Amino acid sequence: MTTITELREQVRGPILEPGDDGYDEHRRVHNGMHDRRPALIVRATATADAVAVVNHARESGLDLAVRGGGHSAPGFGTCDGGVVLDLSLINNVFVDPVKKTARAGGGATWGDFNHATHAYGLATTGGIISTTGVGGLTLGGGIGYLTRGCGLSCDNLVSAEVVTADGRILVASEYENEDLFWALRGGSGNFGVVTSLELALHDVETIYGGPLLYEVEDAPAVMRAYDTYIQDAPEQLGAFFGWQLAPPLPFIPEDRHGDVFCAIVTCWSGRPEQGEQAIKPFRDVAEVKAEMVGPMPYPVLNAAFDGLFFKGIRQYWKADFVRELPDAAIAAHLEHGPRTPTVASTMHLYPINGAAARVDPDETAFGHRDARYAMVIGSFWPEPGDDEADIRWVRDYYAAVHPYSGTEGGYINFMAADDAARAPENYGRTYRRLQQVKATFDPENVFHLNQNVEPAG
Repeated sequence: MTTITELREQVRGPILEPGDDGYDEHRRVHNGMHDRRPALIVRATATADAVAVVNHARESGLDLAVRGGGHSAPGFGTCDGGVVLDLSLINNVFVDPVKKTARAGGGATWGDFNHATHAYGLATTGGIISTTGVGGLTLGGGIGYLTRGCGLSCDNLVSAEVVTADGRILVASEYENEDLFWALRGGSGNFGVVTSLELALHDVETIYGGPLLYEVEDAPAVMRAYDTYIQDAPEQLGAFFGWQLAPPLPFIPEDRHGDVFCAIVTCWSGRPEQGEQAIKPFRDVAEVKAEMVGPMPYPVLNAAFDGLFFKGIRQYWKADFVRELPDAAIAAHLEHGPRTPTVASTMHLYPINGAAARVDPDETAFGHRDARYAMVIGSFWPEPGDDEADIRWVRDYYAAVHPYSGTEGGYINFMAADDAARAPENYGRTYRRLQQVKATFDPENVFHLNQNVEPAG
């Protein structure tokens, strides 16, 4: 068993213990509800550091939290009394414009990734918030603006370097360690520390899009029009429906600041001059009361909502996959959505069709290719005194709409800390195979601080 002194000799990155300068700064994660105190924080600078940390945690019997972007809503990137392996210093992104691939370090964020790839006029599906980690989003599936045209983030995973529970360094791809590669594409962080990811890129540079805001009373018509159009719209069109308490931004009339609207946020990744025609059905359904729509670099849209989700904001989420959107479900959304308690709190409906739906259901570990939408209800607030009210809004809303979802499962990356028992349903049809892969690569469940897959047997 390695001592901390020996670990310091094996690791080149900084190691922080309670009381050290920087400890309090680096123990924080994005969700301010998790105020945990790990015994060690290791800020890895290379794969070799990750190997040493995995071996130390396993031999010491300590909980091991692996942190990329630190956005895990349940706080899986930290722990009390255990070891945090912080990958944030391994954040380089190397682009191969000929192969149209990029290799990102395990600590890279989508902001890092977009900054590197945009210079070549390239991008891949990367979520909605640019401070999210590339690794965490991809391993859980990866839903974003480009899903309909480019597939899920995990569909674009070409290869990954992985440190397994026994300290080995493996490469997973279609040609080596194929079972591990399959499991990484939707099985979350259950199978090892992913220290780098190679992702396929697409020709996406300037998009046409942004948010369209409508009156709440128009929400039933807007939601129904969205549901109808997005099923067969050109695949270059990404769009999601949501609620938005209007922030004090210039494109919103000053007398409407603080009012609640329903919204459709659009992203047309085809030729920009075709964008206005592509979103025209969303304009035709009801009067648009405010908008910030136009041509813009893709990274601008991918970072547009970052300011609402600052590090330290308190969060609580509930989620479902949705197979249909009957009138009763729309009525439930209309009852609870406009009660959104803060400017960052919302419900979003993300479509899972187009390129994402054409992937064979058994090709990756993402087990819900037949879903119509991934729905998330999230509340985000700054003050601890508002915990009870904001959590209750999410739970009441979820209780009202869940009966209409048509499934028991939800998107892994949207799960809260109290959703652990839902893991088999959330992974869906692939769960039993995931258990077999888990038994091969992590039979002692070293990597259990996640939406956990229990090893078979």
